[in-house]
Amino acid sequence: MKVRQVLDFILYWSIVIMPFAVAIAPALANIFIGLFCISFIIIKLLRKEKLFNNRKILFSFSLLIVISLLSFINSVSLSTSVHGISKLLKFLLIFVVCSEGIEDKRHLKRIIFSICCGTALLSVDAIWQFFFGFDFVRGAALHHQIGLPRASASFPNPNLLGIYMSSFTPLVAGLAILYFKGKKRLFMSGLSVLALIGLFLTFSRGAGLATYLAILFLCISGKKKLLISILLAVLLVFPFVMPKDIKKWAKEVNYNPVVFMLNQDRISIYSNTVNMIKHHPFIGVGVNTFSKNYGKYKTEEAEKYASTPDTIYSHNIYLQMAGETGLLGLGAFFIFMFLIFKNAWNTYFNLKNEFLRAVCLSLIACLFAFLVNGLTETSLYNSRVAMIFWYLIGISLSLKRLGKGAQTQSSI
Repeated sequence: MKVRQVLDFILYWSIVIMPFAVAIAPALANIFIGLFCISFIIIKLLRKEKLFNNRKILFSFSLLIVISLLSFINSVSLSTSVHGISKLLKFLLIFVVCSEGIEDKRHLKRIIFSICCGTALLSVDAIWQFFFGFDFVRGAALHHQIGLPRASASFPNPNLLGIYMSSFTPLVAGLAILYFKGKKRLFMSGLSVLALIGLFLTFSRGAGLATYLAILFLCISGKKKLLISILLAVLLVFPFVMPKDIKKWAKEVNYNPVVFMLNQDRISIYSNTVNMIKHHPFIGVGVNTFSKNYGKYKTEEAEKYASTPDTIYSHNIYLQMAGETGLLGLGAFFIFMFLIFKNAWNTYFNLKNEFLRAVCLSLIACLFAFLVNGLTETSLYNSRVAMIFWYLIGISLSLKRLGKGAQTQSSI
């Protein structure tokens, strides 16, 4: 009995601490992931229970793994591809553990508190770094691009910080918009503004756009007319108040919105990646081997437009997935995500508890923001921020079960 209690304790608190740990360092986050995965598996074995009960979602993710295994046929490095499969299995465990291991509303609230602490810490660190030139977690220097200072806080670069902030800010903002009242709403609104400041200081265009659309979605869903008006006004005013360096750069690229959002080098990378997909359209060049293959598929036309290194990531999760595992792999991922969003929408409309409904809608916005940001970043291929995505999926899958538990408790 004592062993099981210890395992339950480890599972419970490891799930809670994990999102805050990501804000500190990837090694720390991986420790807690290892703890909750091991304790979860042992608990399930002791109880003789299934690891995961949603067959459709498990099947769709298994399909992605199978296609990834098929891509080994074209892999230039089997060891690298094996590592890619191990990462997929890790991500599978993250969302399975979170979907099955979150106990109740109190557990969920502690997770949200951990997320709030992580976003607050990173925002304060980004502000500190912006004014003092270094962050207080790692001592990392402030980044500069086109003469613009960009905060990265404890992350290696500003875009990764942007991915973290855009993934969690819609949850914080969503609870302020859709659920809390009075002083609690004021507090959560202040925390949301702090998170948005931290996000803004990254000057990550993809993360900014993703967060904007996610919060707009939440305001429309909650029928918050005043907030919708404010957001639309921000969109109209921003081009006139954005920093001078950004205005100057926008002028240099002739105000081309595609170049402005992507940069010339990303456009070249996308062109070369499309060439890679054309050569291996069905099962790709091999899971986890994009950077090892990229140089072979560079075209003269793309390189004349903007030269790129021989080893690089695609800066687009969909193109990279299609490059590594072909259109079949990308299709399997789309099927998986369709089932995740379908499950979340069905859960939202069936939930009776207002808190869980607000969390569910906010999580949909978080996942949406991550996927939108994935149009300009290789967010699913950086382990530190990718684990956030699968963690959010796990929480969304847990809500149906938590809703039933809350309804049972209210009827007693």
